[in-house]
Amino acid sequence: MPTSQNAQAITLDGPDAIAFAHNQFTSPVTALAVGRWQFSSWLDAQGRVRQLFHLARIGEERLLLILRGGDAAEFVEALRRFVFRSRVTLSVAEGSLTDASVLPLHHVKAHDDVIVLGCGSHAMQFGNNVDKTHGWRLEQLHAGWPWLPDAALNELLPPALSLHRLGAIALDKGCYPGQEIVARLHYRGGNKKHLHRVELSQRVEEGSLLQHNDREFIRLLQVMPHADRIEALAVMTDDVANDIVQHSKNANHEHSDLRIVSTWSD
Repeated sequence: MPTSQNAQAITLDGPDAIAFAHNQFTSPVTALAVGRWQFSSWLDAQGRVRQLFHLARIGEERLLLILRGGDAAEFVEALRRFVFRSRVTLSVAEGSLTDASVLPLHHVKAHDDVIVLGCGSHAMQFGNNVDKTHGWRLEQLHAGWPWLPDAALNELLPPALSLHRLGAIALDKGCYPGQEIVARLHYRGGNKKHLHRVELSQRVEEGSLLQHNDREFIRLLQVMPHADRIEALAVMTDDVANDIVQHSKNANHEHSDLRIVSTWSD
């Protein structure tokens, strides 16, 4: 997860910015009003999540994407391969990501080049010269809002990150990269991994793979020590999760034990 100094974000500007984003990303971008934000993602052809982000419409022809993991410059270069004749400009946006005054969920407020995203119980702001506090991180971990370390990029399918629950996936819009896989998983099933909030007995690096019974694995996403606990979001197979819950077994990684606190469905 970012420090307050290194938020990763990009902007899309131009007459075709909204249509371009709608055709590339998984959320219903054309339905997004100015002054609102939604979760969204960009998938590869196999339906795996390449990027996860907050997508805010900050003007009639302007979008701000605040990445939840990954590198903004690499994202821009990858997207440019699909621009073709679209009238859209892609740019890396510089700024910090910190706390802000509470704002309703999905609301956006802009003031003096600072963009505030309402998150319900809290808010976070993107911009320069902002306070360097970051209570939003723990709030979002408890809400099950995943952040993708580099090791988890291009690895996980949307249901494993609970993206339907977050409103990041649209099933009733035209094709976008990975859309067929998304629809098949939704209507026919087949997803065997889900998102969990867990507690760890020791600090483990974000992105680590935890072994269970010497064969299955658990992918750790963000890891956050606070007070007397170490909490994390993790993706694991349903078989592993059931085994841990039913038999009170722990996953082990260099003597660190894991306990499941809560689980989110697709």
